[in-house]
Amino acid sequence: MITAELLARSRDKVDEIARELSTEDIDFLVTMLNEKNDDIRYVAFLVLQKRSNACNDVYRYWNVFYDKLSNENTYQRSIGIMLLAQNVQWDTKNCFDNIAEEYLSHCTDEKFITSRQTIQSIKVWIDKKPNLYQLIIDKLISIDVINLKDTQRKLILMDIVEVFVKMLKIKHDEEMINYICNASKLGILDTRFVKKVIDEVNYLKVDCE
Repeated sequence: MITAELLARSRDKVDEIARELSTEDIDFLVTMLNEKNDDIRYVAFLVLQKRSNACNDVYRYWNVFYDKLSNENTYQRSIGIMLLAQNVQWDTKNCFDNIAEEYLSHCTDEKFITSRQTIQSIKVWIDKKPNLYQLIIDKLISIDVINLKDTQRKLILMDIVEVFVKMLKIKHDEEMINYICNASKLGILDTRFVKKVIDEVNYLKVDCE
């Protein structure tokens, strides 16, 4: 049986714990997502995230994770975003389609870290939701990257480009291609990252000239 004390000292045992969870353990871990102690809360999140990757028995808490999207605490919003992302693969009822717009609104969350986590999380589920491609494209292209703080601009742009590169491997789209090509010429991204992206899009037979 999992306890708070066990979680506090088990950051290096996440995989092991996730494999052996009982229904009661999952119930307990979900309650620990509200724990004030960072060490306990974070490990509870990691275990649930790992379990969600392999099994569908965390999915029954979908509404709990969804409710966190509107939480005033940025950590809780991030937890909700990332656990929803991991559980889209088990979403046979297509609940995600109904909340996708609200979910993606956090791509411009008031907290920078939550914005990044939301954009990055798209890569977790995008291959399961091709019907949401245009919604994703519209949202990411609408982000005013240029007017972000200097310390934020490059990171957000990298996140968006990486999502688009993954999406292009599934479906060809001129809007994404144009965005990637223009982003590579802005002088914001590192030369090494631009080369990596250009190599990938060239592999996809995309011309950025």
